[in-house]
Amino acid sequence: MRKLVLPEKGAEILFDVRDENVRLLESLFDVKISARGSQVTIEGQPQDVDSVEQIFVDFGNLVEEGVEFSNGDLRDALRQIAQRSAQGLRDLFPKKIVVRTPLREVVPRSNNQVAYLERIEQLDLVFGIGPAGTGKTYLAVAMALSRLLNKSVGRIILARPAVEAGERLGFLPGDMQEKVNPYLRPLYDALYDMLDAEKVQKFIERGVIEIAPLAFMRGRTLSNAFIILDEAQNATAEQMKMFLTRIGINSKAVVTGDVTQIDLPAGQESGLVESIRILKGISEIGFCYFDHRDVVRHRLVQLIVQAYEKA
Repeated sequence: MRKLVLPEKGAEILFDVRDENVRLLESLFDVKISARGSQVTIEGQPQDVDSVEQIFVDFGNLVEEGVEFSNGDLRDALRQIAQRSAQGLRDLFPKKIVVRTPLREVVPRSNNQVAYLERIEQLDLVFGIGPAGTGKTYLAVAMALSRLLNKSVGRIILARPAVEAGERLGFLPGDMQEKVNPYLRPLYDALYDMLDAEKVQKFIERGVIEIAPLAFMRGRTLSNAFIILDEAQNATAEQMKMFLTRIGINSKAVVTGDVTQIDLPAGQESGLVESIRILKGISEIGFCYFDHRDVVRHRLVQLIVQAYEKA
């Protein structure tokens, strides 16, 4: 039997209305947990009690540091610790970094996401490489908006290769904006999640935010801007070199992609893969790698990514 005391706020969060978190811990670690106020008693095999005690200690410390938990996030974290996908809550709820946007505060939820934001802050060119759902694009858009609104940059440029149509979009109906919108929709979605729709539209109309296919970057110098190239695994080698040499004075660029989902024709090397190989020795360029532990979508996405990694 082990006894410990949680901070009052931590006890309220952990022992929610239906004690779901506690019941989950009991089932995952084969222990019996009871509480009287903030005092918690844990009974079970020593190894299991040690594991649960460490969870409680980390949890109490994180609460006192101001980390906010949603029940869904906490339950997913407990399962990962039980499955040995994470060592402890500290791995899954790292030190608090907040990126403030008008509609929400964006907080990294893994150590890799923290490192990603830190490198974006420190360096002018950062690559975010990893599977779907790891927050690569979302966090980059949050950083871009934050820097735009505090006037660190004068505009945001968001680009994607329109690879499915070979960047020859004439056969699609509508004007040019309507032709490319299907390929750029995920970038719009991230913006609308953080900024009022009317404000997004005004910024786009004024050219403060530009969302365009990668091919439209050719011949330009992108100065005083936060530039994001998304889905970069579908850029050709020529397009990637073209994009990287567009970066101008007082600009910051983030390149995101998943090297396991390349849609280029067979035999054509991804520009992202080539650029990683060529640029990895340059210390002023940051490379951040994500895996299934960083997935922040539905828990099934994490399991799917993990299964593909094993295969």
